[in-house]
Amino acid sequence: RRRLFGAALLCALAGCAATGPTQGSLSDVAALTRTIQSMSPQVDPAEARRAAELSYRFAFQLAHSYQITDPPLIHNVKVNNGSKPRGLCWHWAEDLEKRLLAEGFATLDMHRAIANGDSRILLDHSTAIISASGAQMEAGLVLDPWRQGGELFWSPVMSDPRYDWEPREEVLRRNGRVR
Repeated sequence: RRRLFGAALLCALAGCAATGPTQGSLSDVAALTRTIQSMSPQVDPAEARRAAELSYRFAFQLAHSYQITDPPLIHNVKVNNGSKPRGLCWHWAEDLEKRLLAEGFATLDMHRAIANGDSRILLDHSTAIISASGAQMEAGLVLDPWRQGGELFWSPVMSDPRYDWEPREEVLRRNGRVR
């Protein structure tokens, strides 16, 4: 009886557990589209919509490709010990940036950034950033699917509640690292 009760309890609790990453709702995509468009009057509305849809959809695809089943830091341990293929923050950033660049947007640019690049205590964190064409990275939007385990997080660079971003190349040059 105890085993049966325990099994039933586990099944009930599993039903309340998170189901994993989603592709984003229509309202999520619409909000990101509006925010991308608001970066500059020169941003093409169709490109903004395509970038928003693609960001959500590709983050979802990467979560499946990377076999995301755990929170980000636990997944990192699994990648580093070889039991998962990819899924470190810089994998997400690199793959998302490449996919968005492949679209050949005329009114949008991509950037890469690193936070905590000088910290001896905190882990550094990488992300992709989208901006209006010709704009500085700081005027763009963070696109970060790693932070929430495959759910796309986005925020204006300068108001990200968790990280202070620097251009990736500056951090790598300063730290003598090449990826």
